[in-house]
Amino acid sequence: MLAPAGTTMISIHPGEPPSCPAPQEQQGSLLPLNLLCPERRHHPGLRILTHLLSRLPIPESQVITINPELPVEEAAEDYAKKLRQAFQGDSIPVFDLLILGVGPDGHTCSLFPDHPLLQEREKIVAPISDSPKPPPQRVTLTLPVLNAARTVIFVATGEGKATVLKRILEDQEENPVPAALVQPHTGKLCWFLDEAAARLLTVPFEKHSTL
Repeated sequence: MLAPAGTTMISIHPGEPPSCPAPQEQQGSLLPLNLLCPERRHHPGLRILTHLLSRLPIPESQVITINPELPVEEAAEDYAKKLRQAFQGDSIPVFDLLILGVGPDGHTCSLFPDHPLLQEREKIVAPISDSPKPPPQRVTLTLPVLNAARTVIFVATGEGKATVLKRILEDQEENPVPAALVQPHTGKLCWFLDEAAARLLTVPFEKHSTL
């Protein structure tokens, strides 16, 4: 199961990616499920990614999207219902892979610093109507879902991310930014950075040459 959450584009980075568990067999057949969770209800990146998926051999029924035509509260409830149908038997969906981005302020998905949604423990999908970053209305996965994933990959590029990445990966802050709260309970956490984004880090990390 592949879920680009909180991102509007999937990038392929050089180097060996982390291993990902194979989809589980159900009733004797493999049922890969591809899930798209855009944080923005109306965004051109959604059209780009939808166009990309249309060129892959993935049945349309296996791509689950947020309905941007619904009011934000209803859109969140509708998407949560779709996820519960896809992950029957799980109180919290367990994704094999989540690909996340991080903002200069440390937000990920649509979970922003000091926002009440960081304390959400019951909902798996939540609406946000007062986003500090446009657009104000968004739909997001919550921290319990992010931390239940088997593998979480953060992708960050550019000098504009360098300061916040040092805070996340090296500083022990009393009030961590949202991306620092993503710590899979039993899964793997990986960061894919370019040199500009990693320029302030002092911790050892693995470098890969570009292709």
